Amino acid sequence: MVGAPVVWSLVTGAPAPLQRLVLAVDGPSGSGKSSVSRRVARVLGLGVLDTGAMYRAVTCAALDRGLDLADADAVAALARAAQLEQSLDPERESVVIDGTDVTTAIREPRVSAAVSAVATNLAVREELVARQRAVAASGGVVIEGRDITTVVAPDAPVRILLTADEGARVARRARELHGTADAQALAATQDLVVLRDARDSTVAAFTTAAEGVVEIDTSALGFDEVVQAVLDVVVARVPEAAAVLHPAEAAR
Repeated sequence: MVGAPVVWSLVTGAPAPLQRLVLAVDGPSGSGKSSVSRRVARVLGLGVLDTGAMYRAVTCAALDRGLDLADADAVAALARAAQLEQSLDPERESVVIDGTDVTTAIREPRVSAAVSAVATNLAVREELVARQRAVAASGGVVIEGRDITTVVAPDAPVRILLTADEGARVARRARELHGTADAQALAATQDLVVLRDARDSTVAAFTTAAEGVVEIDTSALGFDEVVQAVLDVVVARVPEAAAVLHPAEAAR
């Protein structure tokens, strides 16, 4: 049973040929799934749902309210009752929970360090997955996170797993968080990436491609190359997508 509804906002709708398209993207931390999904969504005129932001929003609210994250029932109750407002516009990230704008707060280290405790809460996952499936049912969206290709949108016409070796993933996240991938930054980021993936993998599948899921190893690829690889899969699976592609935008 889904609790309080999610209010989704999207500035522009998908082109007619893609209004029902769902692109499901899975991947571990640092694989590039969030940034790549946003660019792909922009190029195709689709919305984008960052499912990780949903778990982060619940985590942020729980921390702000002084909840013990080990109290699974209390955190699940918060998730069920939460009014989430999340923009699907790939140009504008916005996350509001129960009237509080947490768009910036959900990226704070305190939330990053605690989010796995919420993401591995099975009752929370059940609630948020139900909300994510409601978005998938509407179509015209890229949905990215974990368990997307197998649980949230297993019937999506395009399902992709972005992977990368551990070194590449840690370096990417270090540059994102610290602006550099020097030895100190790598050391500070290592556990954040590796331990979170280890904890999350106990309840979600995002390291091995299921049947019908296309795996793209991004370890040695630049950002634009990964975007192009994803777009190539989209066109191969949904040929009508070629008609709405904008090569200059895809390369920008």
